[in-house]
Amino acid sequence: MELMSFMTAYWLAQGVGVLAFLIGITTFFNRDERRFRLQLAVYSATIGVHFFLMGAWPAGMSAELNTVRTLVSMRTRKLWVMALFIILTLVLGLAKLQHAMEILPIIGTLASTWALFRCKGLTVRCVMWCATACWVVHNFWLGSIGGTLIEGSFLVMNGLNIIRFWRMKRRGNRSIQN
Repeated sequence: MELMSFMTAYWLAQGVGVLAFLIGITTFFNRDERRFRLQLAVYSATIGVHFFLMGAWPAGMSAELNTVRTLVSMRTRKLWVMALFIILTLVLGLAKLQHAMEILPIIGTLASTWALFRCKGLTVRCVMWCATACWVVHNFWLGSIGGTLIEGSFLVMNGLNIIRFWRMKRRGNRSIQN
């Protein structure tokens, strides 16, 4: 009975991860910065639940902080707010750290926090691409099916869109925000 309960919880967690995959798959196609950040927040909230269900507390905490941070960064880009999120990420993420690989989502969250508060346009996407690489490695290590699929997709899609938007910007397309 205990094995059955474990397997049910495992597949529930994986199902939430796949749901996050479905939510997040189109995030990086948004040219509009506001829609990009809103969709990123919804994705982060969902994948955070997935990580908590998988028992990955540092990743879950980082993802849920990503949700709040992404929404707050739409309203303000003040340094003290950024610093608060960096401190929260370090304190809450490191408090439950059990394995060296669990530092990767914390590093990714720190990088994306900096990007969302201090960068604009393509620079945000480039830093987010690096942060995503941290999450891909962590999710693969954790065995997160949906997490690995979505972050791997983010890595590819955001990379391709960075190249596409850079080319559009270079040609003078004003629909790409700086």
